[in-house]
Amino acid sequence: MRAQDRARRAGTRPRSDHTLETALSILRDLARFLPEHRGKDDWALVDMHDVEAFLTTLPKARKRRLVVLRQFFRFARSKHIVLIDPTRTLIVKERNGFRGRTLTLDQQRELAAAGPPTNTSTRTRLCSACSPCCTAPPAPRSGCCRSPTSTRQPRPSGSASDPIPSHLTPPPGACCNDAWPTARHGRRPTRT
Repeated sequence: MRAQDRARRAGTRPRSDHTLETALSILRDLARFLPEHRGKDDWALVDMHDVEAFLTTLPKARKRRLVVLRQFFRFARSKHIVLIDPTRTLIVKERNGFRGRTLTLDQQRELAAAGPPTNTSTRTRLCSACSPCCTAPPAPRSGCCRSPTSTRQPRPSGSASDPIPSHLTPPPGACCNDAWPTARHGRRPTRT
């Protein structure tokens, strides 16, 4: 609460009352857990295994609880209430990878049997800005857009009739079959 008052006086963002109440309730739960389940009645007796046992009681709140306990035991160590910080070596292990909704096996099999999507509208729009030879299916690389016989001029990018953003249109003379940096890869094409 002193830090909250200091933050208010300094004009920075103080912790809300709800945040302080949540932290105090986590410490209250730990103080109740230790004598009831671990048989310890002194903060100096708390070790890493006690903290781990407390964190497993609510697995979904593990990360938030560990943050609060680290703050408390840092404070307790600075005031010589405990000799060692039992939370110092604890790590919050979270699963990596996708945690959202997934398809059932039958839905996955249907998608696999259907094959890749045939949406070529974006490719066609990008190719039409390049030259007429690129509107056809891609042929073996022959430098089609760089040939001097190509007579069609590319549309000026950024016009009202151009649905393609100017940073996604290929530079003049570049073929859509060529590799050129796009905003999709975090880079914009270089202007010449």
